[in-house]
Amino acid sequence: MLKDHAKLMHAIAVSEEIVGRKKLQKMIYIAKNIAFPFQERFQFHFYGPYSEELTLRVEELCNMGFLNEVKEKKGGYYQYRYTLTETGKEFLGINEVEMPSLQDCLLDMNGQNARFLELVSTVLYFNDLPKEEVKEKVFTLKSKQRYTDEEVEQAYQYIESLREKAGLHCGQAPI
Repeated sequence: MLKDHAKLMHAIAVSEEIVGRKKLQKMIYIAKNIAFPFQERFQFHFYGPYSEELTLRVEELCNMGFLNEVKEKKGGYYQYRYTLTETGKEFLGINEVEMPSLQDCLLDMNGQNARFLELVSTVLYFNDLPKEEVKEKVFTLKSKQRYTDEEVEQAYQYIESLREKAGLHCGQAPI
């Protein structure tokens, strides 16, 4: 049980700080789908792939004092910041998680905006379909986001760059 909690804690630790619940969801989904052994199940939701399991795990980690969640008012909405607490860092020191290359991938993702990560995760969600069908899904399901053909192409290129960072090449199975 705590093994999956430790993986999530490790992801937040190597990211240093993740700002936004949506961003956290997308980063874990993308990491899981490019190479990393996250166990949470995802379903397609309003903002792309979403995991209730991940939401509950984050809540549990906050309740256990391992994760710090700061709620900030930003204009008309609230934004959440996630960092590891000192207790969380101590726990991770005892329960080491081995995921080489995760830090490079997550730091890169953390530098992207949530809108782009939503696109990338949506492309990955429909990755078993031909590219033209994926584009059609993106333009239909994400019509309010007004993604362009160029952005979808950038998402495919970004996925490939993350796979390279993770030590994978196009079409290869995870390590």
